[in-house]
Formats: sequence, structure tokens, C-alpha cells
Amino acid sequence: MRTALCLLPLLLWSSVHAAPPDAAREQALVRMVRQDCGSCHGMRLTGGLGPSLTREALADVPLDSLAATIYHGRPGTPMPPWRAMLSEAEAHWIAVRLQQGFPEETARPSR
Repeated sequence: MRTALCLLPLLLWSSVHAAPPDAAREQALVRMVRQDCGSCHGMRLTGGLGPSLTREALADVPLDSLAATIYHGRPGTPMPPWRAMLSEAEAHWIAVRLQQGFPEETARPSR
């Protein structure tokens, strides 16, 4: 039992700090944030039903708190949990990008 408790922080850390998403998944995550999150937070993420998600607005928000909000939502508010569509590592990736200034959607390669 004691060993299991000692390993728990390592398991939690490794699930959040897993390998970053590949380029295709990054592009899908950017689209998801711009479209799905943008429906409440504004298409430019400057606010709407939900608060602004700009770099300036999130400057003082702890990264882990932001990632947890993305992953678990906010009970009692319109902010849903996204855990059905994202891993914890992807929620963390999004949180980092939001605090850095979220990237624009990139054009899809033509075929």
C-alpha cells in the first residue's frame, strides 16, 4: 500500500507530462479551441459568454488551474468538462498555448 501511495504522484505527473501531441493533433486542437471554445469565449478568444482567454487575461492564472478547468470544467457554470475529447496532457498543452497567446488556425494542405 505504501509503495502505491509513493507511486501515485509519479503516475499523475506522467499522465500530464506525456509526449506532446503530434502536428496533426496540434492542428486539430487549435481548430477545437478556435471553434468550440470560441463559441463561448469569442472567436478571437477575447470574451463572450465566457471570459477572455487572451495571454493578458490569463497572465496571473496558475497553469495547473487552467489545465484543470479545461479538463474538468467548472461545475455550476456553462464551462463543460472536455475530458471526453481530450487527454490531461492535451488540456495542459492547450493551457500552455493559451498563456503564450493561442495560435491561429493553420491552413490545411491542399491535395
